[in-house]
Formats: sequence, C-alpha cells, structure tokens
Amino acid sequence: MAASAFNAKPTALQTLWWRLRSIVFILWMAVTVVPWALAVLVFSIFKKGDPVYWMCVGWLRTAIWGARVICGVHHRMSGLENLDAAHRAGAVIVLPKHQSTWETFAFPCLMPHPLAYVFKRELLYVPFFGWAMARMDMIHIDRSKRADAWKRVAEQGRKHMARGTWVIMFPEGTRIARGEAGTYKPGGTRLAVDTGTPVMPIAVNSAVCWPRKSLMLRPGVVDLSIGPLISPVGREPTEMMREVQAWIEGEMHRLDPTAYADAHAEKNSVAAART
Repeated sequence: MAASAFNAKPTALQTLWWRLRSIVFILWMAVTVVPWALAVLVFSIFKKGDPVYWMCVGWLRTAIWGARVICGVHHRMSGLENLDAAHRAGAVIVLPKHQSTWETFAFPCLMPHPLAYVFKRELLYVPFFGWAMARMDMIHIDRSKRADAWKRVAEQGRKHMARGTWVIMFPEGTRIARGEAGTYKPGGTRLAVDTGTPVMPIAVNSAVCWPRKSLMLRPGVVDLSIGPLISPVGREPTEMMREVQAWIEGEMHRLDPTAYADAHAEKNSVAAART
C-alpha cells in the first residue's frame, strides 16, 4: 500500500476492521510486555549493559512483528549504503524525524549498533515498560533543569559513544503531525560539535500508518530514508542543525508528498479566511 492510500477516505467497514485489529495489537503489547519486563528486571540483577539492552530489543521486535502481522504495518528502508558507512565510522549521533511510537520501537531493531536514547525521565514511571527502560543504560533527563540536562547528555553521550553505542535524539523533541515540521533544536548537533562525532539524519513517515496521539493503526508501508553522515568539523551547532533539517524535511516531502501538499493547502485556506 502506497502512502497515498492513507489519504483515501476509508469506508465505515474498513475503519471498524482497523479498530478491531488495533485493539488486538494493543492487547498483544500489553500481554507480552508484563512477563518480558519482569524477566528483564530479574535478569538485570545478574547482568548489566548490552545483554539487558538486547533482551529489551527482543520485546521491541515482538511489538514490530505484531504491528506487521496483526495490523498490516510493513516497512522499507532506503539509503542502506549510508547506514553501512555509519557502521564503519563507529560513533554516530542519530537524528531522526519523529511522527509516532513506531520508530521509537523500530530503530533499535534496525540499527547495527546499540542505541542510547535521550528521553524525558517521566517515561521511567510507566508500569513495566518504563521499569524495564530504567534497567537499560540510556540518557534520561529532567527537562525542567536545562543546564543539568545538557550536562548529563554531554557526559553520558561521550561515555556511550566511546564504547560504540550510538546516541539517538529526536531533534523536534516530540512527535509531529503528518505533513508538518516542528522546531529543530540543536542539542544533537551541539553534542556532535563538542565530541567531533558525525550525525546521521533519518526521515520516516510512520504517521502514514500510526498517527501520533492515536491507538488506531492503519495497514500500509512505513518508509525510512537513511541520510549521509554530516561531519561536525568546522561547524556551528545551529548552522549544522539547519542542514539536518533541510535534508530530513526534503526527504519527507519526497516520501509523503500528498501530506505536505494537503498541509500547505490547509494553511493557505486558514490564512485566506482570516483576511
């Protein structure tokens, strides 16, 4: 199913079928995460680091498998030569588009290196899922304390990249609606410049199948496009992030042109109504 199929108005029967499949998928995740998280908690008493990470990735693979089999959400990747180059480079900071929960689950399953997510610490309080996350070596921050948050990102980021773990940060900070662009914050490129680490931009149109703030998944194909590495040598973080944004948003228009055309037309309509 192409991305444009998302724009076709579904029939009432299709919508009902998608809702039923989505309910089964949510139940699938709920039923599997509880024993898996408990097993992680017990396992983490005896093992630390990558073994715990890969055990958690096992559940994420289960979730992505469930989305594919139960809800018909498939994916395809382009730019694999750039992913190979990143693998050879060693330390990399991953800067992806963020539209839904799908890519949060999928990236650890698709990347060739362990990932250290930078995320708000409130997620650690989510029952079972958050408890398991707390046992992994990630970078959780308190957004209300920006200076302390950046210090933690810088310190922990260096530590992770020194041992071959890739740091992943969503430049827009939160999930963005399909066809829109958020504010790209330069935290990821600041870390890149400070540590001399290249960044790898990724465009992903996951909202085609799993819109933000929605528990209803629609069958289709999620496209991921892996961008070329961007070197931080001789760069300023803000200027470097503008290049990241230009590449990602350009790819998003290519992957999902109808969504951006519709969003642009809607903005023009609103502006005309106000005049």
